[in-house]
Amino acid sequence: MHPWQPNKERRPGECRQSPPAHSPCRLHLHVLLARAAALAAARHFVRGTQLAAMPAMATGSPRRRAPLQPLPLVLLFLLLVVVVFAGNGRADAAANDGEDSGRRPSPIKNVVVLALENRSFDHMLGWMRRLLGLPVDGLTGAECNPDSNNSTTSASICVSADADLVVPDDPGHSFEDVLEQVFGNASAAAAAAQPRPSMSGFVRSALSVNALLSSAVMRAFRPALLPAFSALAPAFAVFDRWFSSIPGPTQPNRLFLYSATSRGAVAHDKLDLLLGYPQRTIFDSLAADGRGFAVYFKTIPTVLFYRRLRALRYAARSFHRYDAAFRDHARRGLLPALSVIEPRYFDLTGAPADDDHPAHDVANGQRLVKDVYEALRAGPQWNHTLLIVTYDEHGGFYDHVATPTAGVPSPDGIRGPPPFFFKFDRLGVRVPTIMVSPWIKKGTVVGRPVGPTDTSEFEHSSIPATLKKIFNLSSDFLTKRDAWAGTFDHIFTELDRPRTDCPETLPEVPFERPTPPKEHGWLSDFQRELVELASFLNGDYMLTSLAQETRKKTMTVKQANAYVRRAITSFLQASKQAVRLGANESAIVTMRSSLTSKSTSSSSP
Repeated sequence: MHPWQPNKERRPGECRQSPPAHSPCRLHLHVLLARAAALAAARHFVRGTQLAAMPAMATGSPRRRAPLQPLPLVLLFLLLVVVVFAGNGRADAAANDGEDSGRRPSPIKNVVVLALENRSFDHMLGWMRRLLGLPVDGLTGAECNPDSNNSTTSASICVSADADLVVPDDPGHSFEDVLEQVFGNASAAAAAAQPRPSMSGFVRSALSVNALLSSAVMRAFRPALLPAFSALAPAFAVFDRWFSSIPGPTQPNRLFLYSATSRGAVAHDKLDLLLGYPQRTIFDSLAADGRGFAVYFKTIPTVLFYRRLRALRYAARSFHRYDAAFRDHARRGLLPALSVIEPRYFDLTGAPADDDHPAHDVANGQRLVKDVYEALRAGPQWNHTLLIVTYDEHGGFYDHVATPTAGVPSPDGIRGPPPFFFKFDRLGVRVPTIMVSPWIKKGTVVGRPVGPTDTSEFEHSSIPATLKKIFNLSSDFLTKRDAWAGTFDHIFTELDRPRTDCPETLPEVPFERPTPPKEHGWLSDFQRELVELASFLNGDYMLTSLAQETRKKTMTVKQANAYVRRAITSFLQASKQAVRLGANESAIVTMRSSLTSKSTSSSSP
């Protein structure tokens, strides 16, 4: 309890001695003084007016007005002083999250979100309890999955602490894959019959992709292989009950990150992704209250799958190349209320992917985390900054914590497509989430949230829900899901001042990939979606859809990276030019292939 907060053991309305000006007790006193002074002044003023208006009654004296008494004037002056003083107190309270809330204003003014790709909590952080002593709900070594489709066999594969930085393939993580992984059976009917997910089908699911993955999905990292996480986790906060928002793949979960819904998507619906999802986002809520945001991207900003973010008001101002702008903005104290960092999604020689998506090198993701942290730590906004590092979904890797199935609300009542008609009443698999701020106690481990309902959990919708609280945003919740999700603003209230012992740098990441990137290999499904988004924004997809479809099927990783960079540069530059020419900022620039074919400069926007 802070010394200026009301003492719950005292009588109602009684305050501690000498509360500061912004406390609710002091404000209550100001209001009472103002009312008392106003009443006294009014009485004296009326009395004085009556005396002044009363004719002289002395016998034999001429009629004359009585002189105005000075007391009412003095009281009126005092009344003005007290009212102004009380009014200032109320203004201070409004600035501090409301007159009646009694809460200290959040010390967080800048939030930075880095969402990496496709790893589960146990896979990344599960051994930190045994090997680092961090009290998380991690692995014991006794967790196993049956290794055959034959349910009668007793053979199994158990967890181990020997995960490789590069896995041989990409485990399955579609809606159907996750159904099998968490229930041990891909049948919706069989899943519905189980009262609780068994988390027993990860090996079976992996075998359907590649026999080499059957043990890879059960392996977890030794902390020594993740130097950035091994430094940040014990120094700040780890959430060991943070779940992906749906039991499905990347894009639906990324949609939840900033809008608390996927509008019924449980898979990568090509048409909806290209046209852009129309829902309101936390970016809109921030903008409505005059708060800014920025997206710092390396390849292409996937937040452009939200249609609203393609509008000129955002496309012309809020998107920046990470390498060109992020460190500079952090150094100069220019980071806005919300900064989104999008990693490099294509793996190239000299420019390796750092998104952690299999089969990319996890060491490069650690280097990105280190770079982001050190830029923030050295900047002038550090004492008011929160860094959130999370993963969009588990990517098919094992986790032992059963996915929540009770009391999870549908965001908007929209069901998924056939054959499952998913009601969005279950969460996805647990994912790693680390939060970093000088306002967080060292060694914090966060489990279940306290409210807002008995069934609330931490999941991706917790981010917009908490941003609404710490920035006191006037907009309503985005959906029923972020209204239900747990919030984490309490972890910033346990210290009276920011810590000064936070590490200035993180350990170096010494590991080098033994094999070169497969830049001449074919694209993954996720990478194809990025190419399609770029081609749609650039006008190529609409005018040459058949040719583009043929070309993308034979496009290598290196070619795709070059094309996406050119296309997104053209789109953002055209948006800026449209604003300079006076276009309506709610419009979305429409590119034409005949025009954009000339705009092939790879310069950064």
